[in-house]
Amino acid sequence: MNHREEFTAPDRAHRRRGTALAVAAVAAVASTTAAAWAASPGQAPDAASAAVAPYLYNGWGNPPDPGEVMDATGVSWFTLAFVLDSGNCSPQWDGSRPLTGGADEQTVKAIRAKGGDVVPSFGGASGAKLEQSCGDAKALAGAYQKVIDAYGLKAIDIDIEGDAYNDPAVQQKTIDALKQVKADNPGLLTYVTFPSDQNGPDDSMIRRAAESGFEADSWTIMPFDFGGEGQNMGELTKQATDGLKNAVKGAYGYSDDDAYRHSGLSSMNGITDVNETVSTDDFETILDYASQHHLSRLSFWSVNRDRPCPGAYPNDDTCSGVTQEPWQFTGIFARYQG
Repeated sequence: MNHREEFTAPDRAHRRRGTALAVAAVAAVASTTAAAWAASPGQAPDAASAAVAPYLYNGWGNPPDPGEVMDATGVSWFTLAFVLDSGNCSPQWDGSRPLTGGADEQTVKAIRAKGGDVVPSFGGASGAKLEQSCGDAKALAGAYQKVIDAYGLKAIDIDIEGDAYNDPAVQQKTIDALKQVKADNPGLLTYVTFPSDQNGPDDSMIRRAAESGFEADSWTIMPFDFGGEGQNMGELTKQATDGLKNAVKGAYGYSDDDAYRHSGLSSMNGITDVNETVSTDDFETILDYASQHHLSRLSFWSVNRDRPCPGAYPNDDTCSGVTQEPWQFTGIFARYQG
């Protein structure tokens, strides 16, 4: 599937996060190597190491060499987008590329060869979502499990937005499937990513999950594409994430500290789809805020964009549109210690 031909620029940008969002993050260098994980498959990952895993998308946007980014920034993990339905509740990359034997598996191998790891992201803003296509929670859990088994995963991301998020039945199906997956894969980190307004997200899925007895390791908002043009996106990100914390606290009865530790954010670096500007200074502000509150996830869309544009900003997710050094946004979030 050629996304440049089949999606508009806003559609493409929205593939990864909320209004069109997407998101994830990169923590300090992972303390556990891929070889060690392979030797002890039951061992859970260090949540702080997995917390920073920025989105990397092989479908378009001139994907960078992850090894180059790792060497330049110290980032260890990447969120790989997106796993969709290829038909009959069968997961493939973008619904068209095989789980194994293709470019996506090669990306996973390259990252792991350097001691890092990956978080496959299911969903996004476009395409056939497994969360909608699979007939029930058992079938959806089975689709998730196929990807978990294919890669021996330590973490997954469910990017649920648009019609999927707005459907209470799809929300409940997803929650029930994640409950099953957590039971079948002890220690698996589960991230749920969804849109936000400037004051925080709609809390319906968080409340539904709490009532169902499901705890996400991170409820992750996408604090952009929400009308922030001309405003300070660092401050708006903090404001929205405080709103997320309040929603998580209210649903689960956590303390403020525990609620922050179950909250995360996935920003967008540079010029967003609605002409907001998220600068490297904003990322420094967000890093300080995340460190103060020990957020469970710190991500962004995307590594593909994390480089200066050679000319005018093309809005095709190949560069950020702002003044920066190559991989500078990644390097900032890579300093996060959890």
